[in-house]
Amino acid sequence: MLRGPEVIRSATLPMQTPSLPHFGENNRLKLFSGSANVDLAREVARYLGLDLGPMVRKRFADGEVYIQIQESIRGCDVYLIQPTCQPVNDHLMELLIMIDACRRASARQITAVIPYYGYARADRKTAGRESITAKLVANLMTKAGASRVLAIDLHSAQIQGYFDIPCDHVYGTPVLIDYIASKKLEDLVVVSPDVGGVARARAFAKKLDDAPLAIIDKRRQAHNVAEVMNVVGDVRGKTAVLVDDMIDTAGTICEGARLLKQEGARHVYACATHPVFSPPAVERLSAGLFEEVIVTNTIPMTAARQFKQLTVLSMANLLGEAIWRIHEESSVSSMFR
Repeated sequence: MLRGPEVIRSATLPMQTPSLPHFGENNRLKLFSGSANVDLAREVARYLGLDLGPMVRKRFADGEVYIQIQESIRGCDVYLIQPTCQPVNDHLMELLIMIDACRRASARQITAVIPYYGYARADRKTAGRESITAKLVANLMTKAGASRVLAIDLHSAQIQGYFDIPCDHVYGTPVLIDYIASKKLEDLVVVSPDVGGVARARAFAKKLDDAPLAIIDKRRQAHNVAEVMNVVGDVRGKTAVLVDDMIDTAGTICEGARLLKQEGARHVYACATHPVFSPPAVERLSAGLFEEVIVTNTIPMTAARQFKQLTVLSMANLLGEAIWRIHEESSVSSMFR
């Protein structure tokens, strides 16, 4: 449990969770965690009534990573929980080594559970001689030996198609909507911070009793730099909820909040699944623009990234439910109907 001004809440899933059987010594479902977000992995294991598998993880003097699985996983379905968050390259390499170790240990199926998928924004070429790094990372995981990927709120839906193995894409929306609905906000309007996020915001608004939708029109001049232009939709006198998949430097969402207040919004909330929070995000988000900044724990929150307006919701139940359904070969998509 994180300490400080933020709160972690285990949201209630919008489905009836099946009663989980007692997992004995012959259980073929195995959970392991990388170093990126051990607290989330422990919550997932607790939801499933399991312990995280024993594993040795260390670094050699030159920085190379060493991984050893310390129990037999021959013929097992193995789930490796590791977001590829900061430091992205270190956590990605660690995940690849974990996958390779499980493949060489004769695991029956290896599922890479990636709450936050790094390099997702490099999903297409926007200029000549660029790499499509989202596809490269997908290739690396497949070549390492992953049988399946489970990811939360990919930056763009097309990334699912980059994998040559099954990819289950689950959404953080039910957890965020459950919390927003519990606040019973009056005169609610859901706002997309850019044109690219309209589909996400529209789906969010529909789940909140068909709340009205507004869109911020912006012009991006460089990476991590956004110039906000105007608001399409009525926000005057309303409580605006800005919805995005991630908050990185917070430039886009903070400029959006300023514009919403200039246009007469009474209160502004920020809602995002992935709290990347690269500097100077914390300073921007805590400057008084927002009543509340609501994120999830797909990325761990260090003490230095906490502030008074921050609320962190747990994705553990949703991830645990998805893992259970994959293991039981039942529908994952029905979780969101």
